[in-house]
Order: sequence, then structure tokens, then C-alpha cells
Amino acid sequence: MMFRLFIIVLLSITSAYAAIETYEFKDKDKERRFHELSADMRCPKCQNQNLADSNAEIAQDLKQKIYQMLEADKSDMEIVDYMVARYGDFVLYEPRFNAQNAVLWLGPGALLLLGLMVVIWLTRSRHNKNAENAKQPPELDAKQQKQLQQVLNKDKKS
Repeated sequence: MMFRLFIIVLLSITSAYAAIETYEFKDKDKERRFHELSADMRCPKCQNQNLADSNAEIAQDLKQKIYQMLEADKSDMEIVDYMVARYGDFVLYEPRFNAQNAVLWLGPGALLLLGLMVVIWLTRSRHNKNAENAKQPPELDAKQQKQLQQVLNKDKKS
């Protein structure tokens, strides 16, 4: 009996922490924008979790701020700019292109281009080397030339 009471108390305590947030929107467009923004922004505390999925306190605060800014008729760009100014580019799942992260955006393409250039250079140099070797007959020393003559003479006799 005591064990059952303990389980009931334990379940009632944990359910209090799992409260579902609800935001009342005046129109469906703002509600849609809220869900898109909270899904497109990363929780600063939770490494790879968006604001919509995070239960961290900072995520709750950020969702509240998004809600307040939407209710104040701020544009999506203004909301994103505010979040980036406050938390940096990390808050965006797809960071903007700027001088600070240009290497992240351009690096893979540059490495691919560099690798392609190296492969082409190696292929051409190998091809040129093979072409040079094909044009010139191999040089034989005196012993090898004598053996070659003997083989050729035997073939003529037979």
C-alpha cells in the first residue's frame, strides 16, 4: 500500500514539470510563423535540439520572446536578427554567409576543386611520362644487346 502511494506521488510530481506550453495567437499566420521560427532556431543550451523540441529554461524564454515579438508585429527578419545579435550565429541551424564563417561555406568547395586539380595534374603527368617511355625504346647494355642478337640469329636460322 505504501509503495502504491509512493508511485502515485512520484507520478504527480513529474507530471507537474512536464507542463505543455500554449500560446494564444490572434491569427493563424502568426501561429505558423511562431512554429517555423522555433523549429528553425537552435537551443543555446541543448546542442542539437531546436527551440520547439527543447524543454530547457532558456528555450522557454526564447520561445516567449518570439511570441512577444510576433505579438508586437515584428517581422521574421527582425526576430532572427534579435536572436543572432543576442546569441550569435549558433542559434541558427543554417548560419548566414558572412566573413566570420566564409571558410565554413566556401571550404568544402575549395577543397573539392583543389582535389580535382591534383587528380588532373597527376593523371596528365602520368600520361605524359607513359607517352615519353613509349616513344623511346629501352636502352640495352652490351651484354643484353649480345643476347638479343643471338636470339634474332637463331630465329633467322630456323
